[in-house]
Amino acid sequence: MNPSSAPGESDHPIHQPVVRLLRLDPRATLPTYHSDEAAGMDLYACLPEDQPITLGAGDIVMIHCGFAMALTPGYEAQVRPRSGIASKHGITLPNAPGTIDSDYRGEVKVPLINLSKHLYVIEHGLRIAQMVIAPVARARVEEVDALEETTRGDGGFGSTGDR
Repeated sequence: MNPSSAPGESDHPIHQPVVRLLRLDPRATLPTYHSDEAAGMDLYACLPEDQPITLGAGDIVMIHCGFAMALTPGYEAQVRPRSGIASKHGITLPNAPGTIDSDYRGEVKVPLINLSKHLYVIEHGLRIAQMVIAPVARARVEEVDALEETTRGDGGFGSTGDR
């Protein structure tokens, strides 16, 4: 890492996308990388003062993050579970990974689901998910009359073996 670089900035010779952040709530914690080589930025819950959210078993709740953003065109933000609260508490995303498109300008919100049998309390400032910025490939769609044959053919789930 270049000594003049801030944590999370890269010296890699690839195009570095820009994430412009607009704080919608003055209490919001903006996304942050927590190590020099972290792939994802942590996202934080932005809740009203003294109003934690209790997530019951099986509940799904949309958690506000308190900011909006603009991404460099050609990139997306993938919102993923944080491994710690997922593996220790069963708190994950029902649509993981979720995609935030580069043209979305609304508040970033994270749907959380409690897959455990226990209550889980979400408080203001809790790290609830991670956001990975990734390039997007847009395909050209072509309708055809037939597809080329392959060894696998139309074999579905598990058709190449269980191991």
